[in-house]
Amino acid sequence: MQIKGKVALVLGAVKGIGKGIGMALAQQGATLVLTRHDWEDAFESMEKDFSDPDCDHTIITADLRHIKDIEQLAAAIEEKYGRLDILINNIERGGWPTVHGEYVEAQWDLEMETTLKAKQWVFSSVFPLLKKAKAAVVINISSIAGIVGRSGPAALVFNDGYAAANRGISSLTETWARMGAPTIRVNELMLGMVDTRHARDTRGWRDVLTNEEKQSLVDHTLLGRTGTLEDVTKACLFIIKDAPYMTGSVLRIDGGYVLAGEAIPPMPKGIV
Repeated sequence: MQIKGKVALVLGAVKGIGKGIGMALAQQGATLVLTRHDWEDAFESMEKDFSDPDCDHTIITADLRHIKDIEQLAAAIEEKYGRLDILINNIERGGWPTVHGEYVEAQWDLEMETTLKAKQWVFSSVFPLLKKAKAAVVINISSIAGIVGRSGPAALVFNDGYAAANRGISSLTETWARMGAPTIRVNELMLGMVDTRHARDTRGWRDVLTNEEKQSLVDHTLLGRTGTLEDVTKACLFIIKDAPYMTGSVLRIDGGYVLAGEAIPPMPKGIV
C-alpha cells in the first residue's frame, strides 16, 4: 500500500511511540487523525512537531476508556473523510511493579481498560470506515509481556494485569484478521524493551531501576541493546507498505529478548 493520501488514525500520539509513528506516516504523505488524553504537559510540543504546513492532520482529545468518546472520534472521521485506511491501535497502561508496587483494584482496571478494552472498542467503532477503504491496514501495538509475563529480569517491568491484557491482544488480532479479510489486513507489532515504552526515557527506567537492573534487561536481549523509536517506525512502515500478503500475524520487535533465556549447548559427539 502506498501511504500518500491515505487517512490514518494514530492513537496515543502525544508522545513516544504513537507520536513517532504519526510523524513517520506524515513524512510518507498520510492524512492524520491523532488522539491524545493525558500528558497535558506534552500537548504544546505535540502541536509544534505536527505543525508543518505539509502535514495534513487533526488532533482530537479523547479519553479512549470511554465508549462515548470513541464513538465521537469515529463520527468525526466519518464526517471529515468518509473512510479510514490505516489504524495504529496504540494505547496501553503499563504498570511497572517497581513503580506501582502491589496491585490495587483501580490499577488492575486501568490496565484492562486501556491496554485491551480501548483497542476493542476503537476497532469496532471504526470497522465500518475501514471497510469503506479499498484496502486498509490495522496494526495492534502490544508487548512481549504477553509471552514472558512477570518473570526473569522483566519482572521489574511487566506486572500481571499488563501481561494478561497483552496476551489477549493476540486473540483480537487473529479475530479481526478473519473479520476484515480480504480488504482489511490486521497485524500485531509486539515490542520488547523499547525506548519511550519500557526502557530509556521512561520514569521507571530513569528514576527507579538501578544500573544493575537496567543492565540485566540489556544482557537478557540477544542484540545487547534496547530498541529505538526508529526500530518501531520501520517495522510499522514495512507492515503497511511492503507486506500485502501478511494478515493475522505477530511481528516481534524485541531484539531477541524472548529467546535469550536459553543457551544453545555444543552438539554432542554421538555414539556412532
